[in-house]
Formats: sequence, C-alpha cells, structure tokens
Amino acid sequence: MGLIGEVLLLPFAPVRGSAWVMRQVLEEAERLYYDPAAVRAELAALEEKLTAGEITEEEFDRQEDELLDRLETGLARTGRSSEGTAR
Repeated sequence: MGLIGEVLLLPFAPVRGSAWVMRQVLEEAERLYYDPAAVRAELAALEEKLTAGEITEEEFDRQEDELLDRLETGLARTGRSSEGTAR
C-alpha cells in the first residue's frame, strides 16, 4: 500500500487497533473456555455437586453432556486425542 495509503488510513488507526484488541480478547476467551484442563475441573465439580445432592441426575446429565461437548471441541482444536483421558 505504501506511504500514501498509510497516511490516508491514519484516521482509522484507532478502529483498526480496537478490532485487533477485540480479536485477541475473543481468542483468549475461547482458549480458556475450551481448555481441556478447565473442562475436566468443571466435570469433577459437577460430580461433587451430584454426590452432595445439590443437583438432580437429570441436571447432571445435561450439564455433563455440555461439558463433554466442550472437551471434545477443545481436544479437536488442539489436535489431541481424547483417548487415555478419564471421563
């Protein structure tokens, strides 16, 4: 684009910078949301709630399915296999 293009786009620099920051925040949030270690910790906490009688079996099954879907997605994003992991 060159120097002239950069000068013409200079007024849009804050917008471009904001878009970059939003992309970075979104990527980090997705990384944390799909992190297999975090999902496994949530599964353990969910099982503790079931054992303590804080949630019903139906609620446990629903939440467990959601967490297992997240775990599967997280493992697929990192290219790792779910074999050998405790469910």
